[in-house]
Amino acid sequence: SFAPEEAGEVGYDIILVGKPTDRSGFGGAAFASASMEEEKREQNSGAVQEPNPFLERHLLASCYALFDWLVAEGKLDKISCKDLGAGGVVCASVEQMTEHGFGAEVNLDAVHTAIDDLPAEVIACAETQERLCFTCHPDLTERILKHFNETWDLPSVATHARASLIGKVTTDGIYTLTHKGEVVCKATAEALTCGLLYERPTTITHNSQPDPEIVCTGSELRITNHKLQTSIEEVCTSMIAHPNHASKSPAFLHFDKNIIGNTIIEAGEADAAVFAPLQDLQSYVLDGTHPGWELSEEDKWRGVAVAGDGNGRYGRIDAYWQGVNAAVEAMRNVVAVGATPRALTDCLNYGNPEIPEQLAELSEGVRGIADAGKGITFDGQPVPVISGNVSLYNGKPDGSSIDPTAIVSCAGVLPDARKAVTMQLKENNSVLVLIGKRKHELGGSAYYQILDDALVGSSVPKPDVAQETIMMNEVLNAIRNGHVLSCHDISNGGLLLAAFEMTLPCRRLGGQIGIELDVESLGSDLPTDTLLFSESGGFLLEVSAQNAGHITSNIREQGIEAHIIGKTSEHAMLKVVRDQEQILNLDLQYLHRIWELGLKSAIDNIQS
Repeated sequence: SFAPEEAGEVGYDIILVGKPTDRSGFGGAAFASASMEEEKREQNSGAVQEPNPFLERHLLASCYALFDWLVAEGKLDKISCKDLGAGGVVCASVEQMTEHGFGAEVNLDAVHTAIDDLPAEVIACAETQERLCFTCHPDLTERILKHFNETWDLPSVATHARASLIGKVTTDGIYTLTHKGEVVCKATAEALTCGLLYERPTTITHNSQPDPEIVCTGSELRITNHKLQTSIEEVCTSMIAHPNHASKSPAFLHFDKNIIGNTIIEAGEADAAVFAPLQDLQSYVLDGTHPGWELSEEDKWRGVAVAGDGNGRYGRIDAYWQGVNAAVEAMRNVVAVGATPRALTDCLNYGNPEIPEQLAELSEGVRGIADAGKGITFDGQPVPVISGNVSLYNGKPDGSSIDPTAIVSCAGVLPDARKAVTMQLKENNSVLVLIGKRKHELGGSAYYQILDDALVGSSVPKPDVAQETIMMNEVLNAIRNGHVLSCHDISNGGLLLAAFEMTLPCRRLGGQIGIELDVESLGSDLPTDTLLFSESGGFLLEVSAQNAGHITSNIREQGIEAHIIGKTSEHAMLKVVRDQEQILNLDLQYLHRIWELGLKSAIDNIQS
């Protein structure tokens, strides 16, 4: 993504390819760090990018074809390329100059636009999607322009889409923008790319509150310091129907998940989505095939798993552990389908960095993500953060900050996507194995939220990265060895919600298999409600009876707790017992119904 070493002396050309520049995304990078008032929502709407997935796919295919030709001609070293993200044309072009101290001259009048008479700052900095910026040897310029504009015919794919020659690389290190014959920007490329360094004060605070005093007697719950009485059954049904935990189908059914035909596991079927991106390479070909792209059947079935996570309620207690949990949970989600985590990307949502306490929340959240990525390893390798974005100055109407919230996504790889494991139960009379110690870690939990939305407590989950490394790798080994029928991680809602979610129907299974749990088998002194709702990380596995003992003993030998906690049943019920006392006995058909309607009902209420 840097202009080649000869680019300045030769005078490489700068070519902009893709969608015409418009106002969408203008100021997006700045907007992400700006305070926004409700009454200014409309005027800020341009900061939201508008994607065109079909053009994106066509653009990618045309680029692959260009790279094929460049490789065949031995000229791949005569170009550089960056996609346009934050900062638009300016950032994508100037960032290619800095490696060798180059400058550039960019003519904004040459940038193809969707709207006439856009001001210079919009043309320069709008974050319109589906665009790439190339630098290339002048001998290649006409070929590249023809490739995109005629061979791949971008103008017919989207209105005003094309490739345009917009500037040249220079040797003087000065980045210059011109518009209508006037210089509108002139600065060193280094100054534009190195950024400004701030040394702002930070003050770390912890906003926890005492955990509630809960007396759990059998299935009955009494919260003494909140004067509240309820039951595990009432908490369970309320949690299942809550929009945070109910079916997300009102959202993901709006998206076509199978248009390319390489989706293996869809949303809602497992902790991570799984697809086989190498199944249909012909969709990236205009004529013939890509030279050197021939793959074996084994390679064609290599899979990618993707999942994301983040709990803002944890951040209300401790921003550091919120960041750790977001990263660890995203990795667990990927492991649960049998994929090895390989990369993280984050979305950082915080308050005003000019306030020391809120800047500290950002700093601590980032530190937490980094510690998790560095501390958890697979095949001896950490899991790097390869990209991300940030939204700052997020506040509430009363002037306080939002809960500091990092959302982290993880991408993992599978040798064979067809062997990915879903979370749906597969057989009657199989064994359920719980991996991971249950602790008193209810701070920020779904349990506390059901009791009182404002209740967060203090005992936030604190994953041990060394233990997480062992646990995740052991689960991966069990899945890869074919010993796991289904797998679900334990996080929001704890063990009970995880068990319920394994009973849910999906396109392959009918959801008629029940679960019977015996929490006495954990040998714990913790109250029943803590065992069921603690959000200490772990996994719940469905395995055959013959594999259960082998799996639990292997994991225990590595110093990780593992217990046979129950079994699946032909009776479609969710049952929980402890010390032979019935704690829960609920009909799954009823639970599935309230789960299906939870989010939909909430949306309908808002719209009405």
